[in-house]
Amino acid sequence: MSVPVEVIAHYAEGQEHARLTSGHGRLELWRTQDILLRNLPPAPARVLDVGGGPGIYAEWLAGLGYAVHVVDPVRLHVEQAASLAGVTAAVGDARALAERDATYDVVLALGPLYHLLERADRVRAWQEFGRVVVPGGLVAAAAISRYAALNDGLRKEVILDPSFRHVVEGNLTDGTHRNDACLPDRFTTAYFHHPDELAGEVADAGLLLRGVLGVECTAWLVATLPVMLDDPVRRGLLLDWLRRIEAEPTLLGVSSHLLVLASP
Repeated sequence: MSVPVEVIAHYAEGQEHARLTSGHGRLELWRTQDILLRNLPPAPARVLDVGGGPGIYAEWLAGLGYAVHVVDPVRLHVEQAASLAGVTAAVGDARALAERDATYDVVLALGPLYHLLERADRVRAWQEFGRVVVPGGLVAAAAISRYAALNDGLRKEVILDPSFRHVVEGNLTDGTHRNDACLPDRFTTAYFHHPDELAGEVADAGLLLRGVLGVECTAWLVATLPVMLDDPVRRGLLLDWLRRIEAEPTLLGVSSHLLVLASP
């Protein structure tokens, strides 16, 4: 099994840590952590972080006392994650995990699903997540909303750019996202889910859906969000409101990222 070369090249640039720890990206990080803290079993549970990147979540979880192993197809990410205290890492593919059956209490997959363009591959990845987690364990997987690029373009006022319109046309037609112009702010080859698709993929993999939650909800569209996040009072109020609307079905599509919770 192979990962598209442009996806590997995108992450080999080493920008993922900076993306999640600055600007708008902090909301994705903090909201994902908040949701996980409300659903994870107590430490020292065993966590398999599939597509764990440079180890941002792995380092956080290890610091909380969890036993964390990262699997990622990008060698740079594996090297970065393996250098973190309390974290082990290896090169691997979400569709064919090397781990034994029922060896982890939690599987995180905060990236693999949206780099698998074929539904059969995504279902296969879900099957692997369910295989390696213990009965009743937690699988938490991220997806990107079908409408994320369109909303981002509206926020950044780039809708007149022909290359942007080409990208959005693919998103809206069948969920495919391709950065044919190789522009640094247009992400890389990916699949953007309609929120209603996720339950079917989980079910077809033989897992039980526990919930689909909006991560950023509407807040990521606010141009002054970084300033708001810098203010502890406004940040706390924002995070509290987002908890209250995260499961609202009518708002799922407007969130940039979705977090799917499931169990075998």
